[in-house]
Amino acid sequence: MKLPLQITARNIELTEAIERAVRDRAQKLERFCDRIVSCRVVVEAPHRHQHKGVLYNACIDITVPGSEVVVKREQHEDLYVAIRDAFDAARRQLQNISQKRRGDVKSHTRPGEGQIMAEA
Repeated sequence: MKLPLQITARNIELTEAIERAVRDRAQKLERFCDRIVSCRVVVEAPHRHQHKGVLYNACIDITVPGSEVVVKREQHEDLYVAIRDAFDAARRQLQNISQKRRGDVKSHTRPGEGQIMAEA
């Protein structure tokens, strides 16, 4: 990334493996949109008192000129799956933004207008 990636961990320890997984996924986003201004990722285990075990969230906030991509996916039991799902959603949104900028999005034509005349 051109600008440093900001990674924040809440209620969990940010290990090298987690940081590497986030950095690898964030670097791949540049293939879909090369005008990324900033990328902030929050990895968290929000509820420490659950009976089913620990659930993880991955929230991503990406800023590109003219718009912002915010992704917050459902909680998942596996941290790496939560990271993968969040980055996949961010990739899809960045692809949509890039397609709109290039003009690759179909524009719908207006239906024809006219009068219906009844025969006598």
